[in-house]
Amino acid sequence: QVQLVESGGGLVQDGDSLRLSCAASAPTFSDYAMGWFRQAPGKEREFVATINRLGTQTYYRDSVKGRFTISRDNAENTLYLQMNTLRPEDTAVYYCVASNSYSDMLLLDRTSYYDHWGRGTQVTVSS
Repeated sequence: QVQLVESGGGLVQDGDSLRLSCAASAPTFSDYAMGWFRQAPGKEREFVATINRLGTQTYYRDSVKGRFTISRDNAENTLYLQMNTLRPEDTAVYYCVASNSYSDMLLLDRTSYYDHWGRGTQVTVSS
C-alpha cells in the first residue's frame, strides 16, 4: 500500500511562492506516475499537474502553466510542486496522487486515473 504525505502548505500573499512536497512510501517510487490535484471550497476537485515515472515529461492545467513546476526525486521518494506568482484563485487543498494502473500514460488529468491519494495540504493566498 502506498502512503502519500503532503507538506509545505500555508498562508501567503498574492504574488508569493510556495513549494509543496509529497513523501511517498512505496517499494519502487519510480513505478508510479505522480500528480497534484486541488479542491477549493464549494468546488469540484481539479487536476493541477502530472509527471511521468522518470520525471522526463510533465503536463499542467492551463491556469498554472508558467507559474507552477512539478518535479520528482526518485532517489528520495518525493514529489514536489513549486508554485510561483500565487493568486487568490489558487487557494485550495492540494492533494498528492499516485498512479500505478496508468503509469505509462502521460495525460493523467482525471481523478479516476489515480490509485492513491494523500490527505492534502491547505494553501491559502490572500489578496
